[in-house]
Amino acid sequence: MKVCVDENPTNNPSRMNFFSSKSAAGRYATGRPYYHPIVIERIRKFLSLDEPLARALDVGCGTGFSTIALKEIAREIVGVDASAEMVALAEKDARIEYFVASAEKLPFAQDEFDLITVSQAFHWLNREKFLTEAARVLRAGGWLVVYDNYFSWQMESGAEFQTWYKESYLKKYPLPPRTWPAFTAEDSENEDFRLMGQEYYQNSINFSVETFVDYLVTQSNVIAQVEYGAEEIDEVRRWLIDSIKPLFGETREASFLFNSPVWFLQKTVSQYRLR
Repeated sequence: MKVCVDENPTNNPSRMNFFSSKSAAGRYATGRPYYHPIVIERIRKFLSLDEPLARALDVGCGTGFSTIALKEIAREIVGVDASAEMVALAEKDARIEYFVASAEKLPFAQDEFDLITVSQAFHWLNREKFLTEAARVLRAGGWLVVYDNYFSWQMESGAEFQTWYKESYLKKYPLPPRTWPAFTAEDSENEDFRLMGQEYYQNSINFSVETFVDYLVTQSNVIAQVEYGAEEIDEVRRWLIDSIKPLFGETREASFLFNSPVWFLQKTVSQYRLR
C-alpha cells in the first residue's frame, strides 16, 4: 500500500470534516459494519462484468472498507479521502494505493479510471466540483456509482427503539447539516453523466449492545459533540449503554434495518471533451 498526501486535503472547504481526528478515525475503523460486498455484487451485475475492470477509484474511502471491497471487480484500486487519520488506518494491500486529498481536487490524470465509487460520502461533498472532477478522471463511458447505507431508525423486534432514537438520541445528538444525494436523468446529463439506473434495497445488520454503541459513536452527530463540543467519549458511551440496554431486553443481539440506495451514472462521451 502506498499513501500519498495532497497539500490541502479537505472534502468540502465550506463544511467541517467530522472524520479528521485520530479518535474519530479509530472509532470508525472498529465500529462501522462491513456491508460493502453486497453493493459490489450489485455493481458487478449491473455492469455485466465478466472480468475485473482495469482501474477503479474509491472517493471518500475512509478507513478503506469500501476500497478493499473493490478487489472483487477491479485489478488496480485507488482510495482517496480528506482525512489523513482515516487513511492511516486503512487495510494494507498490494493492489491498493491510498491518497489523502480533496474529492473536489483529485490528484489524478484525465481519463485514468474505469469506475469511481462513493460510499456514504457524497452528502459531504461539493456536488458540482466533485462531479466535474469525476468526469475529468473517468475514461469515456466510465462509471460513477454512488451508494449509501444509512440507518433507518428501526430495530426489527423492538417497537420502543424508534421512539428512543428520535426523542432521546437525536435530541441529544442532532444531525449536522448535509445535502442528501439525489440524481435525476435531466440533472445528471447537465453534469457530464447520464443516470443509467438506480436501485434501492434494505439490509439488516445484527448488533449487540456494545457493538451497536460502537457504531453510534462513529456517527457525525456524536463526533460533533465529542471532537468539537463539550462531551467526553466515555461519558457518551455510558449514556448510550444505559439507554440502550433496556431496549434489547433479554436478547444478546438485535437486528437493525438499513436503507441502501445505489445510483449508476455513466460518463457521457462528448460533453466533457467539448469544453
